[in-house]
Amino acid sequence: MKQLIDEIISDAQFPEGSAWKRRSIKAGEKILEKGELGNTLFFLEAGDVRVLGGADIEGQIRVAPGLCDLSAGSIFGDICLYGSHRRTASVMALTDVMLLEIRSDMLSVYLDDHPVQGYLLLKALFEIMAQRLELANDRVEKLLAWGIKAHEIDKYL
Repeated sequence: MKQLIDEIISDAQFPEGSAWKRRSIKAGEKILEKGELGNTLFFLEAGDVRVLGGADIEGQIRVAPGLCDLSAGSIFGDICLYGSHRRTASVMALTDVMLLEIRSDMLSVYLDDHPVQGYLLLKALFEIMAQRLELANDRVEKLLAWGIKAHEIDKYL
């Protein structure tokens, strides 16, 4: 992914400032907020971030469990690749971070004009999303099994 992103951002047809920008984030700062409308995606050049969920427990307590940690070379915010969407999670810097913030509308135009890079990027994103879905399914199954056992529902199965 890094090589492909480097190739795209170094192309004069994908100018820094209008199509993408480099951002430095300090440890502890929030990068994204779950639920906010977004139209950019991020490539993590250096540092570590935590992806946080959010849930209300019985309408009284708000929890934000860590869903996963990402390190250099990772991409996030990719739900916004083709348009503005609500962010599905919050992201916070665990360490000082350097990232690329890429405008989805500009990237979409670029990828339409450069179908080989477009194919390679979409293929890489598909692989990443498949891994994330597999991890999420595994966690849901384990949580359901725990809940069934904790509430003694297993004796009725």
